[in-house]
Amino acid sequence: MEYTTLGSTGTKVSQLCFGTWRFGKESGGVLETGRDEAHDVLDAAAEQGINFIDTANVYGDPPGTSESYIGEWLETREREEFVIASKVYFDFDDGPNDSGLSRKHIRAQIDGTLSRLGTDYVDLYYIHRWDEETPIAETLDTLDTLVRDGKVNYLGASTMAAWQLTKALWKSDVHDWERFSVTQPLFNAAYRDDVAEYLDVCADQDLAVCPYSPLAGGFLTGKYERVGEPGDVRAPDGSRATFDPFFEEYYLSERGWHVLEEVRAVADEVDATPAQVALRWLIDQDAFTCVPIVGARTTDQLEENVGALNVSISTEQHDRITQARYDETGTRWGH
Repeated sequence: MEYTTLGSTGTKVSQLCFGTWRFGKESGGVLETGRDEAHDVLDAAAEQGINFIDTANVYGDPPGTSESYIGEWLETREREEFVIASKVYFDFDDGPNDSGLSRKHIRAQIDGTLSRLGTDYVDLYYIHRWDEETPIAETLDTLDTLVRDGKVNYLGASTMAAWQLTKALWKSDVHDWERFSVTQPLFNAAYRDDVAEYLDVCADQDLAVCPYSPLAGGFLTGKYERVGEPGDVRAPDGSRATFDPFFEEYYLSERGWHVLEEVRAVADEVDATPAQVALRWLIDQDAFTCVPIVGARTTDQLEENVGALNVSISTEQHDRITQARYDETGTRWGH
């Protein structure tokens, strides 16, 4: 495993981050990843050299289950060997102050997160979304205090508009508060809507990018087949293409299929899987540090994902995939 510096921080992380949003999650009344399965795949990630683990206070049913699974697993590990990220924003309970980015909610949630993880600090703490109802100054001042108190090492921002990210960075600079060092947008070879300006900010401000859904919800693994018009697809039972309107809108299009075609072609050329090539395309972004978050269900899936680190694609191959993302708007990311 090779390690990279996380943006402008001094912390080294594996080139892939392991995401745990499936831990303790129920889908159709079925538990996707239980405690034993979660610990098995965490063991496999650690054995592969992955030291970067991503979770959130609301992951799992009930919320907090994912953090609890990780905390139990960490009891048998050296805490300092791992870089742990969590998040705050979404509803954790039913009370009027059990969501958002107010001082009250953030302080309550960081204490709960630390308790479930069984640690004194998290390495990275994201705001999960932008809070329209709380002044960003209140949020940033509170987060800065968490850093000064030693409960958090670095701050991150997940999905939001480019202007919101810019505003937050400006506020932090003006008030000498800890600024965001890492971002977590939706970004993959098949998705380009609403992300170009955001990534421009990341590149300009030396922010690390840890994209979620790097395989486009499975679309870039190659398990889907087009059968006629762009929206017509042959898909495994229960896959997202069979029930998720977002999937059809953003991936099952002429442009989406063209991206997948290029990913498959490059995979054939370099003797890799489409998933590995899609991950390599992200890792090889040259404008910012890019550490994709992979959420493997099984150790076999994890092994395939880690195999991306042994794949090499040329600049020409990288550019072909990038070019497939272009449409009449001339969107350029990534390059």
